[in-house]
Amino acid sequence: MELEVRIKPFEELSLEELYELLRLRSEVFVVEQNCIYQDIDGKDKKAYHALGIYRDELVAYARVFSGGDYFENAAIGRVVVRNGFRKSGFGKVIVEHCIKYADEVLKAPILELAAQTYLKRFYKDLGFKAVGGEYMEDGIPHIKMKRISS
Repeated sequence: MELEVRIKPFEELSLEELYELLRLRSEVFVVEQNCIYQDIDGKDKKAYHALGIYRDELVAYARVFSGGDYFENAAIGRVVVRNGFRKSGFGKVIVEHCIKYADEVLKAPILELAAQTYLKRFYKDLGFKAVGGEYMEDGIPHIKMKRISS
């Protein structure tokens, strides 16, 4: 299985792409994780959107920010893989594309993210290191992580 990844700024997203990415985020972060929070946070317009397409279906997604648009440094957020595709390696693929985009396009020396704590090892394997302690965000344990470009 090969995932096609397209990364676009907000203004280049089609209505269909926007609908599908918001639907996927809601399915997982609100419904599946039973977490009532404001997913549409006003930051999508500043983000670059990584769309992971498999057989014409959006199955993975993440957003990438330039430094200062989310955290002090460039950042990755809202990483999500549709249920049924989580053992496919698509999560790793979408994050690797985001890292490459941050390195090559945004020229970001440092990349940050707020990881759900249970995914700490997943991000560690992709070169991120925990900074600080665990904290609660929307009722879910998180940890801030950073990756320094080599």
